[in-house]
Amino acid sequence: TEKYASHSNDEGMKLTSEMIDKDFCGLCFTNLVDFDMKYGHRQDIDGYAKAIAEFDAFMPQFINKMNDNDLLIITADHGCDPGDSHTDHTREYVPLMVYSKNIIPNNLGTRTSFADIAASISKVFDLNFKCIGKEFIDEVF
Repeated sequence: TEKYASHSNDEGMKLTSEMIDKDFCGLCFTNLVDFDMKYGHRQDIDGYAKAIAEFDAFMPQFINKMNDNDLLIITADHGCDPGDSHTDHTREYVPLMVYSKNIIPNNLGTRTSFADIAASISKVFDLNFKCIGKEFIDEVF
């Protein structure tokens, strides 16, 4: 098991890319904190846009390294619109993007709980974890 502290987006993407090169079975969780702390809360729209463009450029090389059974879940922990009139968390829904080479394209719709991700991860790892979430794995595989 390897653990890393929070890093900038660049460092986080680099470490995540290094992890996918390793032969392991488990969960790799990456928190790209710059979107939130550096751009969202500081209302830096241009910085946020640049960070998204850098993440978009990173994704194809990452996806090409994924194995057939790998699962990628992209989300956020809360809304943080850099164009809002205040620096607090904002109320928009967070994104939920799920990818695997064997995925069935599907619109997962607006989920009722962030706990759906926990329930889905529990299903993937065949854990007996109970929560209020509704797993979506059966909807995409």
